[in-house]
Amino acid sequence: RLYQIPFDMPDCGGESETHTLHLVGDFSAPAEFFVTLGVFSFLYAMAALVLYLRFHSLYGENKKLPFADFCITVCFAFFWLVAAAAWGKGLTDVKAATRPASLIAAMGVCQGEKAVCNAGATPAMGLANISVVR
Repeated sequence: RLYQIPFDMPDCGGESETHTLHLVGDFSAPAEFFVTLGVFSFLYAMAALVLYLRFHSLYGENKKLPFADFCITVCFAFFWLVAAAAWGKGLTDVKAATRPASLIAAMGVCQGEKAVCNAGATPAMGLANISVVR
């Protein structure tokens, strides 16, 4: 929800006031889907572990239970692939929306002929990139 993040833009008209701008974009849906699927996968893994360890005889005797377990695991694997792809696209959009060059382009102050705007440091996205790879 980048639209909730304000940043101050100086007003170079001789006044010391600043204008508040907001970033553009809402990329929370893919991130929430990714996290929700991760939580459900963890809970299912814990339930399956209890089933394997505590009720091993029930799992071995019933022929439908291993097949159901296999089907659920395949579904989780497919949805995990979809969630990772969605979060990867969402992260790419977040990077594009927060790129310093695009932020400078959105500032009216930097559009003047004599204006010199510097973006400063590029934000570190290493941990966000790792979250997609996992």
